[in-house]
Amino acid sequence: MAARALGSATIAFGLVSIPVKLYSAAESSAQIRFNQIDQRDGSRVRQQLISSKSGEIVPREEIVKGYEFSKGQYVLFTKEELKAIEVVSTYTIDIEEFVPAGSVERIYFEKAYYLGPDKGGARAYQLLAKALEETNRIAVGRYAARGKQHLIMVRPVSDGEHGGLLLEQLYYADEVRSFDEVPVDDVEVKPAELELAKQLIGQGAKETFDPAEYRDEVRAQILEMIERKVEGEDITIAPQEQPEHKIIDIMEALKASLDASPGRKPAQAAKSESEASQKPAKAKPKKAAKKKAS
Repeated sequence: MAARALGSATIAFGLVSIPVKLYSAAESSAQIRFNQIDQRDGSRVRQQLISSKSGEIVPREEIVKGYEFSKGQYVLFTKEELKAIEVVSTYTIDIEEFVPAGSVERIYFEKAYYLGPDKGGARAYQLLAKALEETNRIAVGRYAARGKQHLIMVRPVSDGEHGGLLLEQLYYADEVRSFDEVPVDDVEVKPAELELAKQLIGQGAKETFDPAEYRDEVRAQILEMIERKVEGEDITIAPQEQPEHKIIDIMEALKASLDASPGRKPAQAAKSESEASQKPAKAKPKKAAKKKAS
């Protein structure tokens, strides 16, 4: 089934304009939501907006938006004033520069959208995609939509026989926190430990990433338990011992990981051993009593 466009836009660079449509590049698994229910009559519980000063319920028509400019002090805005301060939505992807592919760090990436050509834009669309691919460049610019101005980049993408353009919405520099804020102890890495760690990485190394090998097992388990509950079955979870957080010998842990059976990830091996130790031992069948000789 053909993808459904989220909206339309125009890529503009120099005097070139390319009409395009935006499509979602990914779709998260539907979130499993649990509603709040009054167990006395099975009805849903509704939330109400209450004044923090009087404790009374505030009707929605009496609620306006405000900005806290000082502790406990707000400047209020009407709907018309909020519209006036919003960025005008031009729905134009304004390209400002072309930088080498791979020069934008992954930490700046926020969302991704596929771009497809709109009516009359197929030739210019393919021209830009091909030019970016052969120059090994990506386009960086801005996109104003829904009252906000987004920093974006456009890069070529291919999937088998088909190729085109991908728009990635980026964080602005002041939105990304510095790693300097993260406390990290300065310790010495021993050469022998580093060599074993590199061997462990090589043992699990692959040339390509196949996302189809992974699935959300927790979500699948929750859905299975919900289905059992719908069918009238009581859900119980066997108590599990909490893992002890011990300070381990790194060298011994690395050696044990390398010695794990081939084809099984060390983490999975440890998990299997842990689960096996938590399963109750099966009772041995009683031997039949020997008949007494008459």
